[in-house]
Amino acid sequence: MSSRRIRVVRPGDLGVGDIETWRELRAKSGAPAHPFMEPEFTLAVGRVRPRARVAVISDEEQVTAGYFPFERGRFGGHGRAIGFGVSDLQGAVLRPGLPLDARTLLRACGISAWEFDNLEAGQELFEEDAARSYPSYVIDVGDGYESYETELRARSPKFLRTTLAKERKLGRQAGEVRFVLDERDPAVLRTLMEWKSAQYRRTGRRDRFAKKWIRDLVEFLFHTRAPGCAGLLSVLYAGDKPVAAHFGLRSRTVLSCWFPAYDPEFAKFSPGLILHLRMARAAADDGIGMLDMGRGAAEYKDALKTGELTVHEGASVRPGAGAALQWLGREPSRRAHSFVRKRPRLAGLAQRGLERAGRLRNTKQPKQPKEQPKRAKEPPEQP
Repeated sequence: MSSRRIRVVRPGDLGVGDIETWRELRAKSGAPAHPFMEPEFTLAVGRVRPRARVAVISDEEQVTAGYFPFERGRFGGHGRAIGFGVSDLQGAVLRPGLPLDARTLLRACGISAWEFDNLEAGQELFEEDAARSYPSYVIDVGDGYESYETELRARSPKFLRTTLAKERKLGRQAGEVRFVLDERDPAVLRTLMEWKSAQYRRTGRRDRFAKKWIRDLVEFLFHTRAPGCAGLLSVLYAGDKPVAAHFGLRSRTVLSCWFPAYDPEFAKFSPGLILHLRMARAAADDGIGMLDMGRGAAEYKDALKTGELTVHEGASVRPGAGAALQWLGREPSRRAHSFVRKRPRLAGLAQRGLERAGRLRNTKQPKQPKEQPKRAKEPPEQP
């Protein structure tokens, strides 16, 4: 395909017709209706990331046949997936069977490499360039919550019994437990981000909410209400006090679990687990068939999941100096991470090292509320 049939625009320059065509192409793809792949997510990133771009791809009859959202790097030639680092699903939205190769597309976009860390399965244009593949854990509630709970009770009876008992105990000691699937109070969203930042620091991880563009993105998406991509803040209350919350994105049928967190004061009740069960029930009642908990192994995901999707990490590159720089910049680190992940003892040492670094960092931060002893099965509030 000639590059003359590929034009690159800012997300905000897409017209109403483009948005509708994007949605139609995505709906015809046969893939799950994942909100990160909808135009609203790219439009939101475009508001907070000035280097965000979209390649609009036309066929030989000059009919729009695809969209490729990406971000240009600070240095020439380097591109990344839109919202790289926080987006949980990435790729192009193309008409099935469109004749196009990745190198031609990258050349038309003016980039020599395109890096991804959560490439959607089935993205044939880029899948051959994947360096690693990971499971993304899902909860299938398409047959209703009762069916899911029956399966969960058969597979993990002790886990379910213990979590429900903790919910009852939380109600007795802290006030009536209630759950709101779609909380519209922005003050609660700010509380969630504060909890999450504190959790990042405690565990020695990079605080995503220390970056203004991520805070602004989440706050903008909180107010986004498109059918295919809407911000959803779900909150577990004990009495009038929020004890756990989650902010994610939803379509009509998929809820992408993005930022869960809880108040450490209530850690002994496992509020994050209670929250996830309540979310699954309420989501099923609202027509959502799948909750995507994202990549990254965790004990609570193993307990809650019903299956897995696959996402890929890697980079598509054009031959030349840019490709060499991309490999030198990312592959050694990627191989080191893979080496550690495959060795539980090393992974445990790395985790303890991160937690020690977090404690040292906290000595330089304002004093945080005292955290209760960590529970092995409590969600670690992953990004």
